[in-house]
Amino acid sequence: MNLKQLEAFKAIMSTGSTIDAATRMGLSQPAISRLLGQLEESLGFALFLRRKGRLAATPEAEAFLPEVSGLVDNMQRVQRMANDLRLGHSRRQLLRVAVPTSMTQHLLPRVVSEFMRGREDLVIEVLTGSYDTLERAVLDRSADFAFVRLPTEMPGFEVLPVLKAKGVCVLPQGHALAAKPVINARDLRDVPLVLLGRQRNLRTEMDQMFRDAHIIPNVRMEVHSVSAACAFVAEGMGVSIINELLANDFASLPVVTRPFLPVLSYSFGLVLRDDIPRTPVADEFMALFTDSLLAAMPQVPE
Repeated sequence: MNLKQLEAFKAIMSTGSTIDAATRMGLSQPAISRLLGQLEESLGFALFLRRKGRLAATPEAEAFLPEVSGLVDNMQRVQRMANDLRLGHSRRQLLRVAVPTSMTQHLLPRVVSEFMRGREDLVIEVLTGSYDTLERAVLDRSADFAFVRLPTEMPGFEVLPVLKAKGVCVLPQGHALAAKPVINARDLRDVPLVLLGRQRNLRTEMDQMFRDAHIIPNVRMEVHSVSAACAFVAEGMGVSIINELLANDFASLPVVTRPFLPVLSYSFGLVLRDDIPRTPVADEFMALFTDSLLAAMPQVPE
């Protein structure tokens, strides 16, 4: 086995798929699959099983992961130190931040830009993905902390609650429902929908809301990020329900936002591994990030 094979295994465990692992590593999907196959051959046992088109980690993979994560992290640190020594930057720090993909559109770049001023010794790595992917990134030490929806789907975190937000309805400009000051669940009967988070806690709550309203939702699109939902809404594919935290980030698109009833409550926070001490630079970044998030909360009319 070699480091590249172990990195591929760790990336697949973190993201849950060879496609996302390929994106993270900057390789093709066939290359990731080839590295995984070579690793399994050298080990003599399977690390993943394919079920309904998805990869499922074997018990052997779960047992293998902690050792691989520690080894890969150490080797990557050695490589970074070697590069820094070669370039004359032996004291550079690395901060690894994991956030939902949609947050990289506007808010995070502003926070990073402010935080990096005067910090020539700091490198920030940004990881993105779904909330469960972000949780995995923290647990396997690919990220120092992550911004996720609470409660977490996995154990083993120190949790720092940040804010609560409500659900809002996003519609294409000119949509008939845009004339209403507030959108009710009953208004969405037979309306094409672009919904997020299939098989996640949020989607379960949303499905229950439709059942309570005696509505069978007309789901036309299934997406896994707020940015994707807003982009498809802007193209007239349907309307969506997103959290108000990110609503302002897509105001440049041809969409309108309305308060939504019944109230859908979202809780968000920062998560870290509970067995690793926090660094001063991580604490400082999280403080600035939290302040920026609270300041960015839109004022949606009641």
